[in-house]
Amino acid sequence: MPKILFIRGGAVGDFLLTLPALKLVRDNLPDLEIEILGYPSIAEVAVTAGLADRVKSIEHASLAPFFAPGSQLNQETCDYFAEFDVVVSYLYDPDGFFEANLERAGVKTLFTGPFRMEESEPYRPASVQLASPLESLALYLEKPWIEVKYPKSIEPEADNPIAIHPGSGSPSKNWSFESWVEILRLTANEVPNSTFYIVSGEAEQEVLPDFLYLVEAAGLPYRSIANRPLPELASVLQACRFFLGHDSGISHLAATTGIPSLLLFGPTNPAVWAPTHPSVSVHHSVDHQLSGIAVSEVMEDLRQKIFTGL
Repeated sequence: MPKILFIRGGAVGDFLLTLPALKLVRDNLPDLEIEILGYPSIAEVAVTAGLADRVKSIEHASLAPFFAPGSQLNQETCDYFAEFDVVVSYLYDPDGFFEANLERAGVKTLFTGPFRMEESEPYRPASVQLASPLESLALYLEKPWIEVKYPKSIEPEADNPIAIHPGSGSPSKNWSFESWVEILRLTANEVPNSTFYIVSGEAEQEVLPDFLYLVEAAGLPYRSIANRPLPELASVLQACRFFLGHDSGISHLAATTGIPSLLLFGPTNPAVWAPTHPSVSVHHSVDHQLSGIAVSEVMEDLRQKIFTGL
C-alpha cells in the first residue's frame, strides 16, 4: 500500500491548521496510508479524527544528524524515510540540509510546506497555505476547515455546559480575567442553568487559581477541565452549547467540533490565523490590543451571533 509522511512539529494550533490538508489526502487518495512525524500528544488527534493512520515521535536522537550537512545518518532512520512514496515536510530548513539528507536517505518525492505563514495581502487562511504543497499532487483545498465527530469519552454533567478558555500561549493574546468573569456573569443571566467548563493547559497553570478565585467570588457554577489529552478535550467541547476563547490552539480544537464559538483576537490577523469554520465568529480589536475590547462589545456579539442560535 502506498504511504505518505507528513512531518509536522509546532504547537497545538499550528498542527490543527494542517488537518484540512490531511483530510484532502484522505478524501481523494483513500488507499494511501498517512503517517505523521510529530509530537504524539498533539498529532494523536489526527488519528482519533480518522485523518491519519499512525504517529511517530519527532523527538528522537537519530533525527539530529539530518539537520547537519554531510553527517553520518542512522541507517534505520534512512530506511524509515525511504518507505514512503511521498514526504511532506513543514520543518524549518533554511539551508536545505534536512531536504538534502532526506534525499540521501532515499526519499524520491519530497514536498516542502511553509514554515512561516504569508501575512501580506491578499490574505489567505493558514490552512490554505499549509495545503499548498499538495497542489503538486493535483490536490486543491476547496474547504479550509474540517468538522470531526469525536468519540464520546466524557459527557458534561450540566444541562447547559458552556466552554471557555481564558488563556493562550501568549499573554498579549489574552483578555483580562476581570473582563472574562463579567462576560460569564452576564451570560449566566441570559442562559439559564449554565455551567462554565473552564479549559486550561500548561500555559495557564500558574495563573488559573487566580481566575478560578474570581469565578468563585462571582458565585458562578463551573468545572475545571485541566490538562486533558486533546482527543478527550475535544469530546468535552463538542458536547458544550458554545465556546468562548482567544487566538489559541484550544480555540482551533473547538472549531473542529463545529460548536458555535466566539473568539477574541488582538495582535494576530484573524484573516490568516482564525479558524474558518462557519460556526466561528471573531471579534478583532480595532487597536489590535485585547485591552481595547469592551465587555459591552463582546456581549453584543454574543447576543447577535451565539445566543440567537441556542
